[in-house]
Amino acid sequence: MSFSNDVRHEISTSVNDKDRRFACLYGMLLFCRTLTSGHICFQSESRTSAELFSGLFEAVFKYKPESGEHTRKNGAVLHTCDVYGEKAAAVFQKYRLAENKREIDSEIIATNSLGVFTAGIFLACGSVNDPSKEYHLEFACPEEGLAIQLMTLLSDIGVTAKTVLRRGQHIVYIKGSESIEDTLTFIGASQCTLELMNMKIYKDIRNKANRIANCDAANIDKVVKAAMKQIEDIKLIDRAVGLDTLSEELREVAQLRLDNIDMSLQEIGESLSEPISRSGVNHRFKKLAKMADELRNGGAV
Repeated sequence: MSFSNDVRHEISTSVNDKDRRFACLYGMLLFCRTLTSGHICFQSESRTSAELFSGLFEAVFKYKPESGEHTRKNGAVLHTCDVYGEKAAAVFQKYRLAENKREIDSEIIATNSLGVFTAGIFLACGSVNDPSKEYHLEFACPEEGLAIQLMTLLSDIGVTAKTVLRRGQHIVYIKGSESIEDTLTFIGASQCTLELMNMKIYKDIRNKANRIANCDAANIDKVVKAAMKQIEDIKLIDRAVGLDTLSEELREVAQLRLDNIDMSLQEIGESLSEPISRSGVNHRFKKLAKMADELRNGGAV
């Protein structure tokens, strides 16, 4: 099941009293595919949305819409609910709908039902991406005026939304994870909000772990390159003058490096007959490097 369907299912379980049914159905009707006084058609690829529309319509109008299914070319099943004639006209009268212009009438929605009205809009034309992939929630509005009103409604709850025209539809979309969380909570999908928040925490931890791993890998590469340079210098000195010409302290650190390419400076310091600090070991390798450079330049150590 997709994250969008999880949201729809959670919403459907919360529409459980007269005012909420009335407000949710209003949102679904106002943003549905076809809305005229002679024909109302609600369409959705979500069976949950279609079944809820049918159930709400029957509860409010004591009439069950005609239901159908149509398989699209891409294999998706489109669920439809149709209302015709007098029944459609009764909807226009009860919700004070205009024939040629869709417009949200906040006066017919109880204040405490504004969230469930917006939930109805989501059920009619909304979708939200899987938060493990992308933070994106959108509403495909049937008219520009409705898109503008929806943006205003979302702005009133502190959610920043934008619009774009896509294939003739006015899309109201939300990108920020916090704005999506606020929207889902507002429309009654609090469990899905928690799921999104948990996913955000997981992604944050995973990204931090990746950054640490990348940093560790870079540090390992740096240590290996330094060790290879030290071994190159030591072998040059050995070929040119022999390690036995070195002082005891330089000869011991040189031999430890030849035998242990993966040892850190600190580990080398701790392994000496007389342990010294990391900086002390580094100082000795600098002396060896200086000797090797002098030999490369034709000088004598």
